[in-house]
Amino acid sequence: MNPFHYAFKIKDIESTRKFYVDILGCREGRSSEHWIDFDFFGHQLSGHVSDNIPELDYCGKVDGVSVPVPHFGCILTYEQFEQVQAKLQQHDIKFVVKAHTRYEGQVGEQRTMFVLDLSGNPLEFKAFKNPDEVFAS
Repeated sequence: MNPFHYAFKIKDIESTRKFYVDILGCREGRSSEHWIDFDFFGHQLSGHVSDNIPELDYCGKVDGVSVPVPHFGCILTYEQFEQVQAKLQQHDIKFVVKAHTRYEGQVGEQRTMFVLDLSGNPLEFKAFKNPDEVFAS
């Protein structure tokens, strides 16, 4: 698998570093006073400071649950999912959508949860019961 690169808006370097390094445990890469890179589960995230962060839009409806769009995140193993959930709870991060099972008993069954980083960016973490069903229809 090739890692992806995603650049996104953040309100400041300090709170972004706190969320991605101190809470999630991501490794910090290069940075300046205007941007910061992270190893996000093997992928490169680049947070760029902006004073124009758009409001959230809960226009997505998946399995009966409204979710914020756009959002980004990562597909994890069940073990990683539980570890990330525990870290978020330990640091009192509010869940936009609490951890639950989506498509239970169906193709593509998965655990999913949504949170906001400290700049208000929505992230989804998910873990598939059967990793071979990530792209199944």
